[in-house]
Amino acid sequence: MKYYFTLLSLVFLVTCSAFSQEKVVKYTVSSGETINQIAQKFKVTPYDIYQLNPDARKALAPKTVLLIPTKGDKSTPAKTEVTSIKPSTSGKTIVHEVQPKETLFGIEKKYGISDEALKAANPFLVTNGLQIGQTLTIPSKGAAVKTTAAVSPKATKTPALEKYIYHDVVPKETKYSIAKQYNTTVEDLEKRNPDIVANLEVGHRVTIKGTAPKTEVATPVVAKVAKPVETKKVDESSKKGTTYMDYQVKPKETLYSLSRTFQLTQAELTELNPSLSEGVKEGMVLKVPSGFLAPTPIIVQHQPTEKAVEKPVDNSGSGAIKIVEKVKSETTSANPEIVELTKKRGQGERKKLVLLMPFNLAKMQTDTVSTTNRIKSDKFLNMTLDFYSGAMMAIDSAKTLKLPIDVSIYDSQETKSTSNVLSLIAQNKLQDADAVVGPFYQGNAESTANALHSYNIPVISPLSKDAANPIDNLYQSIPTNDVVKNAVFDYMRAKNGNIVAVVDKKKESVVTYIKQNQKGVVFAALTETGGLDAANLKSLLLPNRMNYVVMETANTAMVKATIKALIDAQKTCQVQLVILEPNSTLDTDEISFENLIKLKLMYPSVTRESDESGVSIFKKEYRLKNKINPNTYATRGFDVTFDTMMRLVQGKTYQETADLMTTEQADNKFQYYKKEDGGHANKGVYILYYDSDLTLKVAN
Repeated sequence: MKYYFTLLSLVFLVTCSAFSQEKVVKYTVSSGETINQIAQKFKVTPYDIYQLNPDARKALAPKTVLLIPTKGDKSTPAKTEVTSIKPSTSGKTIVHEVQPKETLFGIEKKYGISDEALKAANPFLVTNGLQIGQTLTIPSKGAAVKTTAAVSPKATKTPALEKYIYHDVVPKETKYSIAKQYNTTVEDLEKRNPDIVANLEVGHRVTIKGTAPKTEVATPVVAKVAKPVETKKVDESSKKGTTYMDYQVKPKETLYSLSRTFQLTQAELTELNPSLSEGVKEGMVLKVPSGFLAPTPIIVQHQPTEKAVEKPVDNSGSGAIKIVEKVKSETTSANPEIVELTKKRGQGERKKLVLLMPFNLAKMQTDTVSTTNRIKSDKFLNMTLDFYSGAMMAIDSAKTLKLPIDVSIYDSQETKSTSNVLSLIAQNKLQDADAVVGPFYQGNAESTANALHSYNIPVISPLSKDAANPIDNLYQSIPTNDVVKNAVFDYMRAKNGNIVAVVDKKKESVVTYIKQNQKGVVFAALTETGGLDAANLKSLLLPNRMNYVVMETANTAMVKATIKALIDAQKTCQVQLVILEPNSTLDTDEISFENLIKLKLMYPSVTRESDESGVSIFKKEYRLKNKINPNTYATRGFDVTFDTMMRLVQGKTYQETADLMTTEQADNKFQYYKKEDGGHANKGVYILYYDSDLTLKVAN
């Protein structure tokens, strides 16, 4: 999307004066400034400031005077950027102050010196390593490497000072995992960062006492650890010709994704936007280099609602992606053969696909400000535009594959209970379609299927999770909650597992579901107070079979008791922990992630995280086109649209392919089945688990 907003300027007026024999300085807070920003200016931690200014924990009003501790004889804020200094050719040494995320390799490359020469001039690097704030002596090029090098008094004092670093929180990280990464405690983290006590936000910059983890060892993504990245200094001369624009942060964007989008390091992006030091928040307006415009709002390109946007797919497309399409062989085997559907398409006449998108153009105002405000606040419209952007990627892919398909896109003008589909049918817009994707709301999808039933046109419901009414030509593309839960029980039975359920008293619906649908599952007993009877749970585990323990509780004490009992039981039998739906309690600091790995935590999901080459190409091409990573709705838009088009060119009807073929796209699996009461539903579910190598895998 293309957002144009007024540039917001942040002006910081700093007044500092010496106080108490240079041990502290007075600092007047400017409007909008935070403790983290002030701490970075003076190269101290927020904890140091709170020690001298306890009231600052409650509120930080403009013009508040703070006492700031100083390091050594420094009484002024530290510069946030070091000006590039050209190496001297006269034999004189240069002084370099180490910045966040700098590495020895980067410094040596910058000054054109060898590793041996740098360490000879700074012997403490051998024992203490590279630390932020250190002062390094840079020898001149060609200087002889001495076995013993004199170290300046300033350099020798640096290691004695308290060391601290900054860490940007990435998705799925917890305070516990961060503390463990930097060999500190959660209590110390909270003391130095009071704003994370209540909530740890993705993108938030945490101040940490200690040393940075070694950058030589790459950490698996699932381990919830941010991988340190070498920072490349931007030459000042190249910045002079840079022009800037405003960019509004979209939902689920992080400092990492923004830095990738605008090809800046996180430090450079934060330097341009100091407010990022407090974390990335939806709706923030950032100053970024121009030339990386967000995609243009697609709705502007559409004709009035009574017209369709015709998108013929011909041979003119180029540069689109190719996704591997997988198909179940025409047998009833439990483990069907997987082949490439793109190599199996048949020959036939051109097909027509219709996309019904709820843009609701009639609600759009004619002035730009109102339109921009709606795009900013209307979550349903944002979801629609994301889905549409993914669908357009699928259409581009169809062009590259030269599929004989024409695509028409209509504004369905949806609310939860109304749409203009009947009007489109009255204008003969849909009757010649070979398949229709949409509408989005379940009720509207059902009414569309009913209206097109006599024409035998399949209607694919793209986003609803509700159980659909029995309509023969309606295809529910997202598995329902019960289908998702059934899938994991089917998997456990296929492995001849002994299934035990630990369910607390507040989860009566889960108990009812298991008793009615999953015969043979035994329940662990609870104590009189509602806690877990650990001895009873252990007695239900069998030594000669895989024991799957389904845990459904949000109670931290019960979760810890269950995990402890299962860890103990692993000494005598095989045990795997299972959950039926996301459980936020497992992502808290009180639950050991290592124990979840030991128990190979398993759960069902309608999406997967894949590193297949086709999926990587899709994500790369999407970023190139839209200047942002695809979110769930964008990927869903691609998967549903591309899957539908590929089914239409198999030399069979869509209905026939649905009965015979299981397909896999970037994130989603489509395994349709005919329901007993009529209509079709999808049972394409992934069974995921955490393996001992800390990676998330799909169970076979």
